[in-house]
Amino acid sequence: MKTQPIGKSTLVSPRLAYGCWRICGTWEPKDVTPQRQETGKRAVLAAYEAGYTLFDHADIYCRGECESLFGQVLRDVPEMRRRILVATKCGIRFAGEPNPDSPQRYDFSPEHIISSCEGSLRRLGVETIDLYQLHRPDYLMDPAAVAAAFDRLRSQGKVREFGVSNFSPSQLTALQSACPFPLVVNQVEIHLGRLDPFEDGTLDQCLTDKITPLAWSPLGGGLVTPDGSDNYGTPKRPRESVLPLIALLQKTAAAYDATPALIALAWLLKHPAGIIPIIGSTTPQRIREATRADSIDLSRDDWYRLLIAARGEPLP
Repeated sequence: MKTQPIGKSTLVSPRLAYGCWRICGTWEPKDVTPQRQETGKRAVLAAYEAGYTLFDHADIYCRGECESLFGQVLRDVPEMRRRILVATKCGIRFAGEPNPDSPQRYDFSPEHIISSCEGSLRRLGVETIDLYQLHRPDYLMDPAAVAAAFDRLRSQGKVREFGVSNFSPSQLTALQSACPFPLVVNQVEIHLGRLDPFEDGTLDQCLTDKITPLAWSPLGGGLVTPDGSDNYGTPKRPRESVLPLIALLQKTAAAYDATPALIALAWLLKHPAGIIPIIGSTTPQRIREATRADSIDLSRDDWYRLLIAARGEPLP
């Protein structure tokens, strides 16, 4: 596969990343069974063997169990660590933690960032996290305090590169203004069913500042696939609203000897900002199949036909 640099890392990621949020098969640690663990391990290994080198986590995925399961895979396949980038995220806190009356909230306090990072390092069983991201914007974010926490983690060798997730351009700019080093990614929801990043300045900022956009829910939670199959996320629009788009995806897929899902991924890959879709399936066949999207070069006309169908109206 083609490769896309992440920051100044000497490693590279493929044009597709693997999202590990489903590898435990549940969001509840009490429901993690040996069978679900084996399914998750097979999915991770399928992604690794297919050439994925960026594996995306968050401390909240099954409340840390996904990181722990991934750490088991790294122990079972020790050569894997040298060939991949390990990414994870922090900043979301559940209701009831640490006190029974604590609300669900976002927390970018230096203490929480540092303690969350150290917890992820333990669960993953690694000495350094290659890419550490803030999961969702904290309305109480103090850019200088966050930058100080980042600088401490970097100077201690615990994190290599930093980024954000679900940040608006202005929020990213505010944090970047205080950081002594570049923020290298912004992970956002982007797909044919959600075009906001093309128009709200997100991708423009990525191009200008050489920030890599990571696309979560690249198939819109199954919204833009004919059978409703998904690899990440949950549909947020009625399927009836995108039936013309689905029909066009099927027609385009036939012309490129591909599947509609592959065309939807190739549509993202076409953008010059270097969008990296995050694949979240736990089905090895689908994980392997997704890599074919990297070899599909949509024509400009076909790209715009899909954009217009996704908009549901002509361009102005």
